[in-house]
Amino acid sequence: MSDVRHVLVLPDRDAAEEVVEALLERFGVDEEPRLVRDALAGEDDAEDAQWLVVLRDAAGRLDAGELNEFAGEWDGWREEP
Repeated sequence: MSDVRHVLVLPDRDAAEEVVEALLERFGVDEEPRLVRDALAGEDDAEDAQWLVVLRDAAGRLDAGELNEFAGEWDGWREEP
């Protein structure tokens, strides 16, 4: 069993929450993804934060390119962990 993780970067919390719901529906992931606030260096304002959706893919069945396109639907992208 591998410990593959995918990190999707989203512009705001609303988009990140929508992505989590859509991941569960569209990809049928086994484990609920984690939401993580990623403040930009030196910024205290919540407006300047990106949100990360961390998705564990132990079976290695999710395609990185497909996840990148999926995140793009919310103006996001897949980051290499």
